[in-house]
Amino acid sequence: MSTFLRWLKFNLIGGVGVALQLALLALFASVLRLHYMAATALAVELTVLHNFAWHERFTWKDRATSIGIATRILRFHLGNGLVSIVGNMLLMRLLVGDAGLPVLAANSIAILVCSLVNFFLADRLVFGTHRASPVES
Repeated sequence: MSTFLRWLKFNLIGGVGVALQLALLALFASVLRLHYMAATALAVELTVLHNFAWHERFTWKDRATSIGIATRILRFHLGNGLVSIVGNMLLMRLLVGDAGLPVLAANSIAILVCSLVNFFLADRLVFGTHRASPVES
């Protein structure tokens, strides 16, 4: 599969993830009245798990691997999850806490910034290494 087609699939899943993350953030911050930082962390974590499941089944389903799902999900969290959580938390603090932007607008900006790094990490670190050899397939 071409890198461009895979990037399109990544962004399709990412788009669904954005909608999920923003809906969860609105629920946690507005309805449940959690502090925006706690609401952001929880929304991001749930979205990272959602995105991993769909990337596993859709974006990178064609890549055979010899590593188990526990290792892949750990790598996804160490790469995409860490970038998403730390990036979102830092950017939310700057955009909401310092700049005074609305929570959902600020989170949309944070998601966009983090997504660029996440494609590269997922493609190389999570789904691009340790492929099974033809003998193992």
